[in-house]
Amino acid sequence: MASSGARRGGEEEVRASHILIKHEGSRRRASWRDPEGRVIAATTRDAAAARLRALRADILEGRARFADVAAAHSDCSSAKRGGDLGRFGRGQMQKPFEEATFALKVGEISDIVYTDSGVHIILRTG
Repeated sequence: MASSGARRGGEEEVRASHILIKHEGSRRRASWRDPEGRVIAATTRDAAAARLRALRADILEGRARFADVAAAHSDCSSAKRGGDLGRFGRGQMQKPFEEATFALKVGEISDIVYTDSGVHIILRTG
């Protein structure tokens, strides 16, 4: 089946990077950074969000680059690509993540986004 891609309405696909911080309530409590999940299991949702807010402030205030922060701090395997998730369309990501990404303009960084995976900030790149 052929896809109309980004052509129809310009919003069929987006490209984004993200930083994920997992916590005790995350659906999978392990990551490449914490294979045993010990740190994740000891992290509350509020603590994860607070940490992510501090990282977001560093990015917005020019003290750090998004890709560098993702590489050092994200619990997602996309960290090795600076958080880059590539292109995706509607229905491919968890609903709150999808809605936040499609609402951003290219170059914008989201506020904290909560999903079953953990807490995220998202940079729309395309």
